Amino acid sequence: MSTELSGTVPETTRIHNIGYRNYEGQRLGRAYARRSLYSQSLRGAYGLGRSAKSKVLPMILFAVMCVPAAIIVAVAVTTKMNDLPLDYTRYAIVTQAVIGLYLAAQAPQSVSRDLRFKTVPLYFSRPIERIDYVLAKYGAMASALFVLTAAPLVILYVGSLLAKMDFMDQTKGFAQGMVSVALLSVLFGGLGLVMAALTPRRGFGVAAVIATFTITYGAVSTVQAIAWETGSAGAIKWLGLFSPVTLIDGVQTAFLGATSAFPGEAGPGAGACVVYLLVVLALVAGSYAVLMRRYRKVGL
Repeated sequence: MSTELSGTVPETTRIHNIGYRNYEGQRLGRAYARRSLYSQSLRGAYGLGRSAKSKVLPMILFAVMCVPAAIIVAVAVTTKMNDLPLDYTRYAIVTQAVIGLYLAAQAPQSVSRDLRFKTVPLYFSRPIERIDYVLAKYGAMASALFVLTAAPLVILYVGSLLAKMDFMDQTKGFAQGMVSVALLSVLFGGLGLVMAALTPRRGFGVAAVIATFTITYGAVSTVQAIAWETGSAGAIKWLGLFSPVTLIDGVQTAFLGATSAFPGEAGPGAGACVVYLLVVLALVAGSYAVLMRRYRKVGL
């Protein structure tokens, strides 16, 4: 009788130990995974740890942000100025096109690839959860923008001290500028990630971010200029609510002693400044809520 019919096991049967072992090391948990994702995303925003081609654009934009500050410092030191020709709070407003271009390039890079290659469910399998992913990505994008916008202010501040300008005035202006760019980074980072996370296509994400920042700023500035020319100066401060750049301009004018870039320097008054701040806070909270909702769907 054959072994198949008799039910006996053939003598050639073997059980092989291929060396798999249980993990016996320390389990670092969600906090470590969240920090790792934050660090990886922040490094990726400047191309670190990626190919040389990925480093070109962010490093060029970083240099474009810093070179004007270095030139201003060189001129101030050479001509022995008593004050900087450009306020700390004005620098980000003047260079907002560079900031928008950087965000348009890096926000889709941060989230679109995970959506396109459907790796988000792998992140959520274990140990991180949806809130960890959103916080890590949001924090990394805001931090990358803060590095981009704060570095020129540091150059201006160091240069002003080398030129022996008034220490207290420069320190106060520098502190106001840092608060301004920190608020800008949180607002822009949230809005940029929301636009980029709406589609897995990186090109569409880039277009959405550019439309959100550059086009809205151009449209609002144009309408404000028309209102100024037609004698409707009272409408200028309310028009500023419809662009992220002008929102930051209004907040820093009201609370940080900045000079408004609005036509005729017609920044928001006492009542309007509260509305500006509430709109900024609502947009930051709304961006976080939209991201949480978005990743609740794609994480399944």
